[in-house]
Amino acid sequence: MMGFKDLFKKKGAPRLDPLSDLTLSNLKKGYFVDYDLRTWEVTACNYYEFGEGDVTREWQLKDDEETIYLELESDDEQYWSLNRKIPFGRLGSNIKDYILENGDPPDEIVFEGETYYLDETGAGHFFKDELEPGQEFIRWSYVDDPGKKLLDIEQWGEKDFEASVGEQVEEYQFTNILPREI
Repeated sequence: MMGFKDLFKKKGAPRLDPLSDLTLSNLKKGYFVDYDLRTWEVTACNYYEFGEGDVTREWQLKDDEETIYLELESDDEQYWSLNRKIPFGRLGSNIKDYILENGDPPDEIVFEGETYYLDETGAGHFFKDELEPGQEFIRWSYVDDPGKKLLDIEQWGEKDFEASVGEQVEEYQFTNILPREI
């Protein structure tokens, strides 16, 4: 027979509070978030592991028109960025050849009239939807002179490359975070 005190015992894993835990860094697959006057659905939660404790989280966001990628990198503080994949060939046909010949891309890349400078290089593993095993990759990260615009090149195999462009964003730019179901 259940007594009065038994009604208040906690059982199982703690559940997220559907109101106070709706933060950008707690986004889950199926959540919705508003950004730039559009509503986006979280369709994947991924992460990149660059070494012991060096993890960048990524959320794939989709609306009716496009797919974007929200990243959270934690260093001494948190850095948010929003990126869009572009066809690798848009960087110019010489970039892939340069990487294959030299093992790395050039220190500077001009894309759509903007000069980007190599900022960081890292190798690690990518975990799609946070599932094991991770896929090996190399990433070269570039920034423009003011440090606001971003360009990334990723190598996923011997000759498989991807590129994305983006910008730094702030957490406050994202609003109305809601789960699909409460």
